[in-house]
Amino acid sequence: MNGYWFKYSLLQWCNEMEAKLGSVKGQFRESGEESILQEWEENLLTLKQEAQHSSDEEALYAQARDLYDDLNSYLGGSDLESERQQGQRLQPVPIGGHRLPPLPYAYDALEPVIDQEIMRLHHLKHHQSYVDGLNKAEKEMQKARQTGDFSLIKHWEREAAFHGAGHYLHTIFWSIMSPRGGGSPKGQLGKAINDSFGSFDQLRKHFTEAAKNVEAVGWAILVWSPRAHRLEILQAEKHQNLTQWDVVPLLVLDVWEHAYYLQYKNERAQYVENWWKVVNWKEVEQRFNKARTLAWQPF
Repeated sequence: MNGYWFKYSLLQWCNEMEAKLGSVKGQFRESGEESILQEWEENLLTLKQEAQHSSDEEALYAQARDLYDDLNSYLGGSDLESERQQGQRLQPVPIGGHRLPPLPYAYDALEPVIDQEIMRLHHLKHHQSYVDGLNKAEKEMQKARQTGDFSLIKHWEREAAFHGAGHYLHTIFWSIMSPRGGGSPKGQLGKAINDSFGSFDQLRKHFTEAAKNVEAVGWAILVWSPRAHRLEILQAEKHQNLTQWDVVPLLVLDVWEHAYYLQYKNERAQYVENWWKVVNWKEVEQRFNKARTLAWQPF
């Protein structure tokens, strides 16, 4: 594992965990959960101390990632985090100010399932192009509003839809994979999967076939439907086509050829089957826990 990347990631996780704990410290105490707060703080302190002395980066990385995932999962499903988020003013992304998010792991971390070269090109070239395209489209539409010249608005709306969908889906895609992924989902997500599909095996078979049968290029997507109050599996072609509005993507799989062709050639089915080994179910469950709080009147 690259030493610089390891230290950067560990510091990033520790800083974020400290910030999260600090932001809800008062609410932990008010709710009588101070012992839980103390346990998290002790775990974080132990991690930072071990980082100063341990030479086993792989083991320390796994420990840090587990602590980071567990804290996010706990706070994501707790009233404390909900209260904190409600009182926190989120800053909007400036027009044309979208940025390429960093990967939460090294480029070679998902090997042998996904090759390092594919990950590097996919992230630095393809995802960056969606970010650049979205920023340009937003700036051009802003210019149209300022000048009153909307002669190319149809073109720039299409560009914003294409590149924006690409940017947001890829941002989810990186986060729902992990070098320590695989297995099957637990908790509320596991129960919801059983309720919606009968079993995890049924979900996996359905999702796999949906991914293999996306026509041309696109995505397979597991979503939460606030309107239907259940999970659904969708396909998306060219990002913005064949999708449904009013749903929340939870698990996404990129089956554009740039996601696998250098390694798997035209064997998309093999890529899809192997991909299940790196699914980060903790992240998917965290997304689900937040999404399921949305429940619109069904029609």
